[in-house]
Amino acid sequence: MTDLDRPGRAEVLTMLAAFGQRAAEDVPEELGSLELTWLIAEFEQRYGIEPDLDDDAFEAVRTVDDAVAVFRAAVRAAGGPAATAAPDATAGAARP
Repeated sequence: MTDLDRPGRAEVLTMLAAFGQRAAEDVPEELGSLELTWLIAEFEQRYGIEPDLDDDAFEAVRTVDDAVAVFRAAVRAAGGPAATAAPDATAGAARP
């Protein structure tokens, strides 16, 4: 996977798993608005990139795959992730 193909589905599931302290395999495919808001904040913290999401685009993100597509587009638009090191596995662990 190239830097422009990040984050992958597994990484997004790992980020979501930290929300609610659950295993990645327990993360449902459908995202609620609270999960999505938290996920966007987690992505911004890890990558230093703010995805360009107006209200309509935010509401269109319904699934994990939708989120992966939005985040990859943000990484591509920024020319690559700001942090190229492996994601910090503890990021967000203390959050609800």
